[in-house]
Amino acid sequence: MESPNIILVMADDQGWGQVGYNGHPTLKTPHLDAMAEAGIRLDRFYAAGPVCSPTRASVLTGRTHVRTGVPDHGNNLCLQEKTLPQALQEAGYSTALFGKWHLNGVRGAGVPILEDDPNHPGKYGFDEWLSVTNYFDLNPLMSRSGAFEEFEGDSSNIVVAEALKFMEREKENPTLAVIWYGSPHGPQIALPEDRAGFEDDSLGNHLGEIVGIDRSIGLLRKGLRELGIEDNTLIWYCSDNGGLKTDPDACGGLRGLKGSLFEGGIRVPGIIEWPGRIKPMVTDFPASTMDIMPTLVDLLDLPKDSQLEVRDGESLLTLLGGGVPQRAHPIPFYYGSQAALIDGDFKLIGPKKKGEAWRLYNLKDDPSEGRDLSSELPELFSKMRAQALATVDSIEASAVGEDYPEGRIIQKTRRAQWYQMKEYAPYFEMFLQRPEYARYKERIAKSKKSKKAAK
Repeated sequence: MESPNIILVMADDQGWGQVGYNGHPTLKTPHLDAMAEAGIRLDRFYAAGPVCSPTRASVLTGRTHVRTGVPDHGNNLCLQEKTLPQALQEAGYSTALFGKWHLNGVRGAGVPILEDDPNHPGKYGFDEWLSVTNYFDLNPLMSRSGAFEEFEGDSSNIVVAEALKFMEREKENPTLAVIWYGSPHGPQIALPEDRAGFEDDSLGNHLGEIVGIDRSIGLLRKGLRELGIEDNTLIWYCSDNGGLKTDPDACGGLRGLKGSLFEGGIRVPGIIEWPGRIKPMVTDFPASTMDIMPTLVDLLDLPKDSQLEVRDGESLLTLLGGGVPQRAHPIPFYYGSQAALIDGDFKLIGPKKKGEAWRLYNLKDDPSEGRDLSSELPELFSKMRAQALATVDSIEASAVGEDYPEGRIIQKTRRAQWYQMKEYAPYFEMFLQRPEYARYKERIAKSKKSKKAAK
């Protein structure tokens, strides 16, 4: 088999209900709808975490995020992880990231990633990158492998255009293009034409950014056709977590929002399109972002040591061939004070402590998670609770570095605000001339004052 091009696309805060094909009452997404109709529509696709950085870590590693050094948003991905871009580099792929990063331990509105950042995308296997530390919006200031560059226009369309240029430039090699949008995350400033037709300004900007995403998907699919590579290109689309309260229909009636392990916080749109290989289908087979790396490693028959031995994702190669896979173990979730386990139609959710209450739901009969079945199905409840607690113990062992050859974590964890970092101090005045950073003026002044007082 000729090695396919691979494009991993991820929205930032797009809820499960924020696509036309899931019945949103006002939002139209014709290009995502067409993609879903032409490929595999994953109606039970899960982000590994209910916030952004954790899910990004899972995509690159095939592991639940806490194992990788990313318990929450804004933590850096451990450099000892084995990543998908590294594995594909070894297989002869050209690799690039376009858009949001948020795995280098830098918090706050997205700023260009510095060339000497110890956790820039190149450290994890990307040959090149056009990126920012976190969320970004209209007319962004970005970093092209360390060099600052200004752009004009909708950010989603910008990163797709740049990804297509990369794929055309590298057409002699198979390519991995990771496209991570900054939308519809705040501050949510849509183009006027994209928010037209939405009555409320706040909701209009929010949904308008998804209109921009949808348009960029159309440009991506058209661009692949124009390059003549659409039949040999696999696109995997999803969001990094559930929706926001800005849109009451964001989660399509599911319980919870971004930040929650209930369905509304982790179930997201999921689509896989590969015109030359995949036949259209709609499935409610439960899958997650942790499955992306194992699936691609299996698809390309990469060496077993491309991944760490302890992982949570599983290959979905059978699904790509039109079959129904059998999961070897449930899908685990671990965030903050809670943990959850999904095993087929059933979901267990509760605190990570052994003595406190857990709840059991049948997601097929009760997708809004309103009826606790723990007392009605005691044997299943006990089994899944024991599995969940054992998984928590395993994850917590990984979190201190037990999965690495060194048996420990070498690099000190970073989770810093850029306006408090000395590395960014030379750029403060430039940043404050730009509208996306104007709100940081007082914080920068306060940070400077604190540093002077400390001397």
